[in-house]
Parts: sequence; structure tokens; C-alpha cells
Amino acid sequence: MAAATAAGAAAAAAAVSLVACYLLVYKSSLRVPWARTTRSSNASGRRARRRGLVEAIGNTPLIRINSLSDATGCEILGKAEFLNPGGSVKDRVAVKIIEEALESGDLVCGGMVTEGSAGSTAISLATVAPAYGCRCHVVIPDDAAIEKSQIIEALGATVERVRPVSITHRDHFVNIARRRALEANKLAAAQRELNTAQTNGVAHVHSETMDDKLAAMQREPYDTQTNGQAHVSTEMLHSGKCDSASYSKGGFFADQFENMANFRAHYEWTGPEIWEQTKGTLHAFVAAAGTGGTIAGVSRYLKEKNRNIKCFLMDPPGSGLFNKVTRGVMYTKEEAEGKRLKNPFDTITEGIGINRVTRNFMMAELDGAYRGTDREAVEMSRFLLRNDGLFVGSSSAMNCVGAVRVAQDLGPGHTIVTILCDSGMRHLSKFFNDQYLADHGLTPTATGLEFLGK
Repeated sequence: MAAATAAGAAAAAAAVSLVACYLLVYKSSLRVPWARTTRSSNASGRRARRRGLVEAIGNTPLIRINSLSDATGCEILGKAEFLNPGGSVKDRVAVKIIEEALESGDLVCGGMVTEGSAGSTAISLATVAPAYGCRCHVVIPDDAAIEKSQIIEALGATVERVRPVSITHRDHFVNIARRRALEANKLAAAQRELNTAQTNGVAHVHSETMDDKLAAMQREPYDTQTNGQAHVSTEMLHSGKCDSASYSKGGFFADQFENMANFRAHYEWTGPEIWEQTKGTLHAFVAAAGTGGTIAGVSRYLKEKNRNIKCFLMDPPGSGLFNKVTRGVMYTKEEAEGKRLKNPFDTITEGIGINRVTRNFMMAELDGAYRGTDREAVEMSRFLLRNDGLFVGSSSAMNCVGAVRVAQDLGPGHTIVTILCDSGMRHLSKFFNDQYLADHGLTPTATGLEFLGK
């Protein structure tokens, strides 16, 4: 079983690498009508400074989803973000967060990027960080699909799986990731103090004390972590790409939920691409939100280009964002009844839905919201696979449910854009596992789009 698991992880990492190589060689010649466009001057200037793997990120094709378009009489287009080298829309966020941190000095070459993530952002950071000479440490909830952590480990990052708890708990995976960056910075400061002492000729006086301090700090993650399996301190001592003393470079907490680089990645990058690829003819944009960066960045950019473009949220079960958008109150029915659900919401979709308003989401300009169900997401994923050959993950499927809802409300003749966030490859153990779905009463049975009604 262990050999099979290792082989699966290696295969997944190899798949990521193959996609990256394909994109580097062929991306400029993708023969997709919606993708035949030149980049904006802003995007061109920004991308011109990038080389290698990072250059393959973005400029993804905008594909017509034929089955949904034909069924609704609208042009329903999906931004194929699963074609990014790291396999998801989060590649853009990883690049923007790391570049801004390097430019500000909060992160240095050889430093360690930490993040708490349910999977996609972690995979993107693990993919992108080495291209900038940095390392990656990820804290991930242990109920996320196992293949996600396997991919992250195969990409060379340190993975710490912890039990899911409320964001208010000190051992929520995001809060642990924040502490790991602080621990790395403490270790770096102690190492600099030791180096200074040695340079000043007083190493014999302080070396024993400093060695004890370093040893204690290296043990600290294990001593403070009571929530899962930690693999932390030894990683800090490994040599990095830029400097043999990379352990002294400290850490940087990516903070994807509150770091506004997330919003800027989509406002400066994804939004302009959608505008150019549609030649400004779209009528609506719809997407789910987790951190809120995608829907905020894209909606704000599109609204600035044309106030008549309608932008909608698609929310999964248990998330409070639907109520926030439609009623201005952040709560769910279950919480109003005094119940606290797992994670804190109960849905098989991953990476979307939240019960707080992030700084990124605050930037969104929305005209309304829709609420989807797990069954709709499951049925939509199978419908797209059968009719379009699109093998998409749970958030992408939910987005497509939203696109059909918008089409039904707007009527035929409109152009609607959504995001195909990632593929089904990282959802095999849950969302595409027949037994898992059967255990949750979600075995797909629909033959068409009857599961959406209307």
C-alpha cells in the first residue's frame, strides 16, 4: 500500500511537470478561438520580467462549454485555469504573493513560505516557490483529499496535516502556518546573533548559550504542535537554492485569505485576460469564493470596464457568503439554530465557502448570489465529463452550476464567464470516489440537466 501511495504521488507530480512542459512549448499556439488575443500592455509588461516555469502561468484559454451553451441558448465560457503548471487558478496567487513579498523584503531568496491551505494554494506555492529560490511549508486539514498532500510532498514541500477546527482556535491550520513563519524568523534571528558573536570574537563566551537556543527553537514546532503530525524544524536547516545558510533566511506567512496580493493577482491579471478574450462582450461573470480573491479581483476589474456586466457569487452548502451578499448578514441557517458544523461547514466541495468575510472578499462588486448543493456539483461534474470531456474538480463543477443558474435567469443570447479552477485529478479519493459518494447519499443518477430544475 505504501508503495502504491508513493507511486501515486510520484505520478501526480510527474503529471504536473508534463503539463508545465506542454504549456511552455505550445501555449502560445493554442488553437482556441476565445484565446486568440494579445495581452494588455499592463500584463505584457509584468509578464516580460518572468522566465521559465512562471512564464507558463496565466493566459489560459477561455473555452466554450458546448453542452451548457447549447442547453441554455447562452454562450457559457470557462476560463481553463486547470491548464496552469500547478494545475489551478491558485498559481496566479502564488506568483503574486511571492513576488510582492520578495520586492518588499518580507521574503528573501532561500527563505521559507508557509501557508495554511485545503490544497490548491499549497500545491501552487510548492510548485512556484522553488522557481524563486524559496522553500515551502504547508499546513493542511487532514480531511482534505489525501492526494493533495501527496502531491505537495512529491513537489518537495514540507506537509503538516492537522485536524480541522474553527478559525478562532489557535490550532486552526491557518494559525499554525502563521506560527511556523514566526518560528522560522526566530530561528533566523538566533542564527544571526550567533554569527555576529562569532564575527566579534566572543564566540567562545556565547556559543554554548546560542547553540542551546538554536536547539530549543528547532524543537519548538514539535513541542507546541499537539494537533497532528509535524515535520518542521529539520526542514529549516536544509540548504536552499540561493545560499548554503538558507536556514538563516527566515519565513514568510503567505496569508492567502487576507493578503491583498491575492486580489491584485486577479484584478491585474485574470480580469484583464477575460476582458480581452471576450473582446468586452460578456454580460455576466459568476464564481464561488473561498479566500475571495478571484471573485473580488475579476468582478472589480470587469465592473470598472463596464458597469452593466453582472457579477454573481455561487456559494456551497453551509457557507455564510450567500447570506452576506443577499441579506447583509453573515450567518447560516444551521448556525442561527445554535449548531456549529464541521470545518465549520458541511460540504464535500473543497476550497470554496467560508463563514467570515476576508479582506479580499470585501473588494468584490457583486449584483447577487446563488446557492448550490453538493448533489448539483456532483451531477454537474459527471454531466461535463460525459458531454464535453471536461474532468473538473468540485469548485469548478459548482461554478458551472452557477453559470447555468445565471443563464436561466438572464435568458438566451447572453455571454457568461466562469472559472474552471482545477481538474478532477486532485479529487479522486472523495469527489470522484463512488463509495465515498454512496456513503454520503450522493451517487449521481441524472442523465441530463434535470437536477437543476427549470
